[in-house]
Amino acid sequence: MRVEPPVPEAALAAIRAPLEAAGATRADAPLLQPLNLFLDLAGEAMRARLFVVQAEGGAEACLRPDFTVAIARAHLESGRRDGRYLYEGAAFRASAGAERPEEFLQVGLELFAPQSQGGDGAAEAADAEIAGLAWRACAAGGRADLSLRLGDVGLFGPFIESLSLAEGLAARLKRVAGRPRLLQAELARTGETAGGARGTLASILSGLSQAEAGALLEEVWALAGVEPVGGRGPAEIAARLVRKAEAAAAPALTDDQAGAIRAFMAIDDSPDAALARVGELAGRNDRALNAALEGWARRLAELARVADPHRMRFAPALGHAFDYYDGLTFEVVSEALGPERPVAVGGRYDGLLARLGAGLGGGEGRAVGCMVRPWRAWDGGEQ
Repeated sequence: MRVEPPVPEAALAAIRAPLEAAGATRADAPLLQPLNLFLDLAGEAMRARLFVVQAEGGAEACLRPDFTVAIARAHLESGRRDGRYLYEGAAFRASAGAERPEEFLQVGLELFAPQSQGGDGAAEAADAEIAGLAWRACAAGGRADLSLRLGDVGLFGPFIESLSLAEGLAARLKRVAGRPRLLQAELARTGETAGGARGTLASILSGLSQAEAGALLEEVWALAGVEPVGGRGPAEIAARLVRKAEAAAAPALTDDQAGAIRAFMAIDDSPDAALARVGELAGRNDRALNAALEGWARRLAELARVADPHRMRFAPALGHAFDYYDGLTFEVVSEALGPERPVAVGGRYDGLLARLGAGLGGGEGRAVGCMVRPWRAWDGGEQ
């Protein structure tokens, strides 16, 4: 395994200082994490980038690929309604075709708040605070070629609503907003006639509850003598089969609708120009979209106090490897390293709390966080 070189202590202290000053509690996360959870969040394609381990007869696990999910789970298990957590430690991800470190240092901050604290601009203020802290931490590393790339997965939903699509089609598109590969597959279906083959098993499963569908699939496995592998349960597999069958049978986008979505996904400009373009494509006749654009005006006003607006870009489709982000997304990028090696990433992930908290009696809340790579932030580090 290729290990990232250490950052000199003075440089590391400067990079972590803005995050330490945010008044957060120190937190850690177990080195081993449940593989199934990360595959749910990033798709099966992520498996090739994870270091998978499995004891004989046990569930598959992976070396910690990031801290956000683990910190969020620990927060939910604590029963606290709000919290700020600072972390620092090694993460592990296999290099995708390049000779890059596979064990590397991450420093980050995760902020949690009750759902009720999202009004009156509180969520936008938290977004701007986290993105600003990430920017200051990266800038403390000494690089002079940094820029702040902003996005918003949450803009896609209101934009889709403004296109007046069929209900099922709109819902499916919203589900894949943060997963470019799946969205491109939907765009590739443009012009197809509805009513594709669903398959007998998928048709039967689609009429059942998730628990009933899972029980039926488990019975089919038992009759066929099938032993499932990979850690996925029957209910989850049944749900995926039904979604795929429904996608094949549902109406496809028209050429005009697909063109509007492609134009939206292609936006990449200064924040003011990019957000104006979003409004133009949607016709500015959607209340939810207008509210989202107003929220961005507040975020940008806050961020302008920390970072030079001329070093900011906005691309609404900006996403990350894990698809739990459902609002603001951002990256701090070095011109020397390029967009494939961001210095920091982060964003809002309110929906992840509900997904993780399903087995803990709830989990609604608001969450936003950031992760900084000190070896990339330091001007004497990665080149």
